[in-house]
Amino acid sequence: MKIIMLTAFLCSAISLVSCNQTSSQNIVMTEETIPFGIKTDTATFGTGCFWCTEAVFQELKGVLKVTSGYSGGNVKNPSYEAVCTGTTGHAECLQIVYDPKVISFDELLEVFWEVHDPTTLNRQGNDVGTQYRSVIFYHNAEQKKKAEDYKYKLDKSGAYNNPVVTEISSFDKFYAAEDYHQDYYRLHGSQPYCTFVIRPKVEKFEKVFKNKIKTTSQP
Repeated sequence: MKIIMLTAFLCSAISLVSCNQTSSQNIVMTEETIPFGIKTDTATFGTGCFWCTEAVFQELKGVLKVTSGYSGGNVKNPSYEAVCTGTTGHAECLQIVYDPKVISFDELLEVFWEVHDPTTLNRQGNDVGTQYRSVIFYHNAEQKKKAEDYKYKLDKSGAYNNPVVTEISSFDKFYAAEDYHQDYYRLHGSQPYCTFVIRPKVEKFEKVFKNKIKTTSQP
């Protein structure tokens, strides 16, 4: 009985862990190689903690590179510690470089809405603050229109009990996060936060979007 109670307590404690923690490790990310001659496009999404959804977008066919970082703020070259204060205006984001011949912006939007809660203002789970806001930074007029149309249809469909509060803003600058944030789930999959928070998101995604996942031989 004591063992069961201890296990339950441990799981409960781990569930309270958030992305808002620093790491003393300085791990260099493993960048995906973009094949020569491919015409790419870029999407920039904020879905709360970038550790959680970086792992999801990395698995999509046609996604060539995913970088965790910061966008939407008013401070140049912000550090993770500064962004975590919520005073720089930045959101934790993913910069996604993709092959539009393999995966469309519409498909990326579909995954975006699925992998986080777009109805909680400045919050995802236990991560609270404007840096964790749901946001789409559009790179052109077409992306803006598609994002706004999708958001409108989601609200009208009644898919959520509460209104969708996702911010849709023009892209300005993106700052890559520190090296130890990059490729986080791949490099730290056995750590408690990855096991109890990120892995369930990845497993859910793999079930829902199984036809969009890369095989081991795909870039």
